[in-house]
Amino acid sequence: MAADRLVCRECHRVNDPDSETCDACNSSSLTEDWAGYVVIAHPEDSEIASEMQVTEPGAYALKVR
Repeated sequence: MAADRLVCRECHRVNDPDSETCDACNSSSLTEDWAGYVVIAHPEDSEIASEMQVTEPGAYALKVR
């Protein structure tokens, strides 16, 4: 993932740099200030997804400021 990607402050989903709203939750609160990411393929079987409260597959930031 490139650092120029935008991350949603609400759900931590990694979005394209030209996004105006989050692809997952439609929030307009996006930031470039984030660190680390995890790709979740099967959220129903993932302890990390459960801890992060992620229900949809995708790339998510671990730390969002």
